Amino acid sequence: MELEADFNGEDVSSNNGLQELWPLGEIDPKRARFPCCIVWTPLPVVSWLAPYIGHVGICQEDGAVLDFAGSNLVSVDNFAYGSVARYLQLDRKKCCFPANLAVHVCERSYNHSEVGAAISWDDALQSGMRRFQHKFYNLFTCNCHSFVANCLNRLAYNGSVEWNVLNVAALVWFHGRWVDKMSVVRSFLPFLTVTCIGILMAGWSFLVGMAAFSALLIGWFVFTVYCIMGLVC
Repeated sequence: MELEADFNGEDVSSNNGLQELWPLGEIDPKRARFPCCIVWTPLPVVSWLAPYIGHVGICQEDGAVLDFAGSNLVSVDNFAYGSVARYLQLDRKKCCFPANLAVHVCERSYNHSEVGAAISWDDALQSGMRRFQHKFYNLFTCNCHSFVANCLNRLAYNGSVEWNVLNVAALVWFHGRWVDKMSVVRSFLPFLTVTCIGILMAGWSFLVGMAAFSALLIGWFVFTVYCIMGLVC
């Protein structure tokens, strides 16, 4: 099972007159500016038990964060659950921006048109935002990872329109960069604290329970994403 959608592939931009890409500004964590990045931060309580789980968003070309923060709510430049802890800047040259949607000629033109092609990075994100402003938030079936996956599919990032909650999570986890050392601390310290307290109070059976929790959670997403098509948006 492939969790990542060929992240290291070649540039996949359409050959039908790709628009000139404007230069991006610098990444500036102090101003919360992460141009064309996927961003991640730990979740309260949930990340204390499973530190690989967090809240994700995707950023516009000006660096403002968009994130699916609740039912019918896509926040703009107001990242839920705290400041960005981890980020991954994406390469716009690996996106497909057809100059004319009527004569879309990229390799996956039919599938790309079905999910919603876009003429620019921000256009794809705005389309995804309009769609998720009419969706109910559910941790297990329609969450922040779903929103980012939808945007990546509209971009046909790296030639793929099969982005989902699992390969988005894997992409950030394996390729993302920490903002600073404190980001690492606030991401893992609660987990280590809860683990130590749990072992002291319940013994090693606490670790068995945490492992079972992680297995059930990952198993749910693997099953629903790859076996029950359409259940997870």
